[in-house]
Amino acid sequence: MFSQEEAWVYFNSKPNAQTYLNSPLLILSQRAIDRRTNQNIALNFTDAPLETAYVSQIKTSSGITVMAKSKWLNALHIRGTQASISALTAFAFVDKVVFANKSLNLTGKKVLQNKVSQTKNKLETAVNYNYGTSANQIQMLNGHVLHQQNYTGSGKIIAVMDAGFPGVNTAEPFRKIRDNNQILGGYDYVSRNANFYAGGSHGTMVLSAMGGYKENALVGTAPDASYYLFRTEIDALENPLEESLWVEAAEKADSLGVDIITTSLGYFGDRNNPDYNYTYSDMNGVTTFISRGAEIAFSKGIIVVAAAGNEGGQTEKHIGGPADAVSVIAVGSVTGTKVKSSFSSIGPSYDGRIKPDIMAQGSSAVISDISGNIVTSDGTSFSCPIMAGMIACLWQAYPEKTNQEIRTMVIQSADKYLTPDNNYGYGIPNFGAALAVGNFVNNDFVLYPNPAKTNVTFLFSNEVHNASVIIYSILGEKVLEKKITGQNPDLSVESLKSGIYFYTFDADGLHKTGKIIKQ
Repeated sequence: MFSQEEAWVYFNSKPNAQTYLNSPLLILSQRAIDRRTNQNIALNFTDAPLETAYVSQIKTSSGITVMAKSKWLNALHIRGTQASISALTAFAFVDKVVFANKSLNLTGKKVLQNKVSQTKNKLETAVNYNYGTSANQIQMLNGHVLHQQNYTGSGKIIAVMDAGFPGVNTAEPFRKIRDNNQILGGYDYVSRNANFYAGGSHGTMVLSAMGGYKENALVGTAPDASYYLFRTEIDALENPLEESLWVEAAEKADSLGVDIITTSLGYFGDRNNPDYNYTYSDMNGVTTFISRGAEIAFSKGIIVVAAAGNEGGQTEKHIGGPADAVSVIAVGSVTGTKVKSSFSSIGPSYDGRIKPDIMAQGSSAVISDISGNIVTSDGTSFSCPIMAGMIACLWQAYPEKTNQEIRTMVIQSADKYLTPDNNYGYGIPNFGAALAVGNFVNNDFVLYPNPAKTNVTFLFSNEVHNASVIIYSILGEKVLEKKITGQNPDLSVESLKSGIYFYTFDADGLHKTGKIIKQ
């Protein structure tokens, strides 16, 4: 028997595209259309479905099995012998055939191969959560500041692409999102059925970092977001098909109106078949099938968050796909003390862009296992969803912002924004600062964080050079006074006891008063 090859067959047209573009509700939900409208994104050729007549002719071709499809890339993922696949170029509607084994592509063009998957490396009042052991991974990002102002992901939808979600339908830390109907649905693209509570446990742990909740032990970064759960990863096998399943799921997520895709998967080398290996030169954001799909997802108004990879200790240390895509937010891992995790993959992308983009805690990350036990695990697989959940909370605070604007706000808040490097990217974001800066765009004065534990920061107009701040107790007693400047806008409140205080802020023509809560 001849060996079976993996390949993509690309079509050169969509004859009925305009029919669908004229009636978008045939292909997109109203929520998806609204997301596009809010960001001034027009429908285009990629939104139209594949031409069914083309698909049928490929399906009925001798020796060909269709494994996945992509309307965005106008392609089918197929399996068959080299001869059977090559014969498809005789169809007038076929633009090209690309083998996953690039040595079979006569043009010599670098095309899709496969990966090192992180699933194999694994493993109305202010909200005052008891984060328990998960406190550090949230507070490192100043994420508690958003939670305290009721930005907990409500109204945002996150699609999780992973290896499976067993236990999410039964384990205690997922009870809250089950009882509140925050799991909107999903699909198992590997087995082609609706039971997404199956497969590998990796997705369960990933979801817990965002949607898990167990008092005094675990609070996810987006406990009030809604979720779609898509199984795209074949847990026991490394195969190029997984990239195609991911893109197919991303297209479904888009059509459902999802805001954020988070994926703790990475594709680079292949342990099962070296013919499907990528090389570092392929990590340019435009070569891998999954990275091209992720970039299209971003063009539809979706924020895509991806794990940078766990290859920092390997000979080939660089990020894989889709983390290499230009618009994807690639998340690396740091320890609980903000030091880069040794396993976290590094940048830059092959074409020299800063990667990873940002960092979050992935060493000893606090998560739930499939039985509901609160445990710790290592991997950019967990720094990624920790970050995705916080991004959902920030976007909830600024629903009018585009995905590009939110992405920029997050990156510009990071602690190495002015001095990025190949290990940390732009560094660790400060979501409290991102929230405040977002407010400041439309105001001449912002105070954050509030409530505060150690310091408060005053943002005020650049036209104001100096200001005087006085803090009063609830009884009117002056307890702190300090001169601040735009260059040094911080005030320590560590000496104050927990409670409510009042402040006055006086500068050239700018007078503000308000309340500060000291935790």
